[in-house]
Amino acid sequence: MTARVVLVTGAGRGIGRAIAVRLARSGWQVYAGVRSDVAARQLAAESARITPVELDVTIPEHVAALDRVLPERLDALVNNAGIGVGGPLETLSRADMHEQFDVNLIGPLALTRAVLPRLRRSGGRVVFISSINGRVSFPFTGIYNASKYATEAVADCLRVELRPFAVQVALVEPGVIDTDPWHEMDQLLDDLEAGLDPDHRKLYAPHFAGERQLIAKLRRNAKPPERVAAAVERQLTRRRMRARSLVGADARAILAMKALLPTRGLDAMWAQGIEHKPMEGATP
Repeated sequence: MTARVVLVTGAGRGIGRAIAVRLARSGWQVYAGVRSDVAARQLAAESARITPVELDVTIPEHVAALDRVLPERLDALVNNAGIGVGGPLETLSRADMHEQFDVNLIGPLALTRAVLPRLRRSGGRVVFISSINGRVSFPFTGIYNASKYATEAVADCLRVELRPFAVQVALVEPGVIDTDPWHEMDQLLDDLEAGLDPDHRKLYAPHFAGERQLIAKLRRNAKPPERVAAAVERQLTRRRMRARSLVGADARAILAMKALLPTRGLDAMWAQGIEHKPMEGATP
C-alpha cells in the first residue's frame, strides 16, 4: 500500500516536530517544513520517512517552490507554523501586528491555496493548529488572540467551501503546551517591559507582575507536544474529521468558563492581579 503523504509546517521544533515524528512512525511520508539546516538534519536523522523542506510560509518563493518538491499526491496539510506577539495592545507597533498576521494567517492561507490542487485530487485533509486563544481572548496576548480567532474563521469557511471537493478541514485547539516559547516566557516578558517607554512601563508594571505569576502557574500544568500530535493524527485518520478538537484539560475548563460566566464575570477573572488604582497624574 502506498504511504500517505503529509506536509507539516513549522516542523523544526515543538508541536510541529512532534507531529512530523509521530506521523512518520505511523507510516506517513512526511514533508517537514523547516527554516534552518540544523532542524533539517535533526529531522532527517529521526526517520527515513521525513523529508525536510525549506519553508517559511511568509516567503512566496518558498511556497511556490513546493510545486517542484512535493509529489503529485498529497493527502494532508498540517498548518502548524506560528508565532506569538505579546504585550499590551496599545504598545504594539504596526510592524508587530503585520508580522503576527503574516505568519499565523496570511502565510498559512497562501500555502493552503497553493497545495489545494493536490488535495482535491486525493480528497485530502487540512488541519489548522489553532489554540484555546482562538476561542477565548486573554489580556496581554491580544494580537495573537486576534490571529487565532481569524484562523478559526478561515477554517470554518474553508470547511464549507471545500466540502464539494471532498477536502475536509479541521482545527486542533491546544491549551498550554510544554514547548520552548513557554520556557522562554520570563525573558520575553523582561524584554517586552524593558522595551516600553517609561510612561507605559510605569502604567503596565502591575500587568507584567500579574502575567509573571500567571505564567508560572500555567507552566506547571503544561502538556507535552505529543498530546497535540496525537490529536492531529486522530483528525487525519478518522472517517470524518471533527470541526474542532481541544487538547488539554485547561483548554476544556477555560471554554466551559466562557460558556458559564457572563462577560463581566470573565473580565473580572482575567483582571485579577493587574487591577490597580490610577497613578497620580495618570488619566483614569
